[in-house]
Amino acid sequence: PFRITLDRACARVIENCAHMPRSAGTGTWITAEMSVAYQRLHEMGFVHSAEAWRGDDLVGGIYGISLGGIFIGESMFHRADDASRAAFIALVLQIRRWGFGLLDAQVPTEHIAHYGGRPWPRRRYLKRLAELLDRPTRRGRWKLDGDLTFPLTAPEPGH
Repeated sequence: PFRITLDRACARVIENCAHMPRSAGTGTWITAEMSVAYQRLHEMGFVHSAEAWRGDDLVGGIYGISLGGIFIGESMFHRADDASRAAFIALVLQIRRWGFGLLDAQVPTEHIAHYGGRPWPRRRYLKRLAELLDRPTRRGRWKLDGDLTFPLTAPEPGH
């Protein structure tokens, strides 16, 4: 039900993440200054987004930072059921194809656990991070491979 793109509307994804109501009612950690910094990092080729569209409407997305062989997810939003999930799955499949070794979700959630995500001990994480940061960073505008279209299936847990 969604058209998925990469890096077509990164600034809009960041802004939507910053202004989405939170269930805990605590507001957002994405300040105006951080939003500007993320958008600048996008222009430099380090911040990327996956977007879910319904027609011309941006209905979900995720953005994060790419360094070496790691993608660090920063935030997600949705305005339609499963829109952020669709963008997330497409992003995972694409970065896996590119040989990324880790998607760091930063905070354990039921959503991430559903796809096999789990917390790692600090020592293991730092070791893997050092290995992945030695890889070249995939910079510039990202594009989803043409054969990664819907319906997508979720990655197997633990992959």
